[in-house]
Amino acid sequence: MNLFYTLLYYFQKRGFEVCRRIAERLGIRARVVRTSFIYLTFVTIGFGFALYLFLAFWLKIKDLIYTKRTSVFDL
Repeated sequence: MNLFYTLLYYFQKRGFEVCRRIAERLGIRARVVRTSFIYLTFVTIGFGFALYLFLAFWLKIKDLIYTKRTSVFDL
């Protein structure tokens, strides 16, 4: 049972970051975005999950490219 909670904590910590960032951008609750992805996955037989993985990958690449620099000398 401890393994289950460890896995659950890992997904909550890292996996839901995509939903939170999308929700902040749209100005809605992250919970609504999560449930939308779940319903989309069931309705379209996996397309929602594929879209979620694509957005997670895109946000990771965006974070690597566009980093906030505090000074001109942080190049």
